[in-house]
Amino acid sequence: MDREYQVERRRLGRKVSFWRATAFLIAVVAIVGAGFYAAGGPQLARRTAHIAKINIAGVITGDDSTIKLIHDVENSSAKGALIVIDSPGGTVTGSEALYDALRKLAAKKPTVAVIDSMAASGGYIAAIGTDHLIARETSIVGSIGVLFQYPDIVRMLDMIGIKVESIKSSPLKAAPSPIESATPESRAAIAALVTANFEWFKALVKERRHMDDGRLAEVSDGRVFTGKQGVYLGLVDEVGSEDQAIAWLENERGLPKGLPVRDWKRGSLAERWGLTENAAQLFKMAGLGQLGAALDALGEVSRAHVLDGMLVLWHPSVP
Repeated sequence: MDREYQVERRRLGRKVSFWRATAFLIAVVAIVGAGFYAAGGPQLARRTAHIAKINIAGVITGDDSTIKLIHDVENSSAKGALIVIDSPGGTVTGSEALYDALRKLAAKKPTVAVIDSMAASGGYIAAIGTDHLIARETSIVGSIGVLFQYPDIVRMLDMIGIKVESIKSSPLKAAPSPIESATPESRAAIAALVTANFEWFKALVKERRHMDDGRLAEVSDGRVFTGKQGVYLGLVDEVGSEDQAIAWLENERGLPKGLPVRDWKRGSLAERWGLTENAAQLFKMAGLGQLGAALDALGEVSRAHVLDGMLVLWHPSVP
C-alpha cells in the first residue's frame, strides 16, 4: 500500500508540474503578446486603409500636439479624414494654424467636418478648412467676428490706495493696460488690429463658402445660427451626422465602402510618456489611472488659459 501510495503521489506531482509549466508558458506568451500589441498594435492598425477620425474640442490654441496629429494623419495610410468639431473658438493665431494644417491635410486626402454642439468663431474657421461641412439641425455655427477684451482695474486700485508707475519708450507701449485708463490712441490702435483680423476672417469665409458680399454681410455680424439655418445661409453644406459624412466620402470622393473608422487622439498621458493607449491601461491596472487623469485635466486647463489678446471666440465665459 505504501508503495502504491508513493507511485500515485509521483504521478500526481508530474501532472501538477506539467500544468504549472503550461500555465506559466501561457502567461509568458500572453504578456509578451500584450507587450508587442501595446508597443505597436494601434500603429499597425493605422498602417492599413481606414478613415481617420480627429476630434477638435474645447478652446483652440493651435497647440503643437493637435497640429502634429493632423500632420501624422496626412502622412498615414488613411484614405480620408473625418473631423468632429465641438469648439467655441479660441485665439486668432491658433485658429489660423489649425486651419492651415487642415488645408494641407485636405490637399492630400478628402476631408469632411461634422459639427457636433458648436463650431463658432475659431471653431468655424477650423471647419471651413475641410472639403465639406455637415452639422446637426441644432448645432451652433457662425459667430464670425473678432474680440479683444481687457480688464480695467484703475478705479479699484484707487479705492485701495495703490498707484502703479510706468516708464515707457512710447505712449502706445503695452497699451491698453488694466492698470491705466485707455487713451483714444490706444483704443484706435487695438481697433485697427481687430478690423484687420476681422477682414481676414471674412475673406476666408467668402473664399471657402463662395459667398457674395451681400450674403457675407448677412452672416458676419457676430451672431450665431443653428445648423439648419447655416445650410440655408451657405455656412454649412448639409444637415446630418457622422453617417452622412462617411457616405459623402464614399459617394463623392470614391472611398471604398466599409472602411473602418479609427480614432486618432492627441495629447494623452500615454503619448506624452512615449506609450500607446493600450500601454496606458497598464498604468490604470497599477492604480495610476487617477493620477494620469488628473495630469490630463491639468493640461486641458493650462491650454484653456493660454489665450492671447485677439480672440475668435463665442462663449458666455472662458473656462
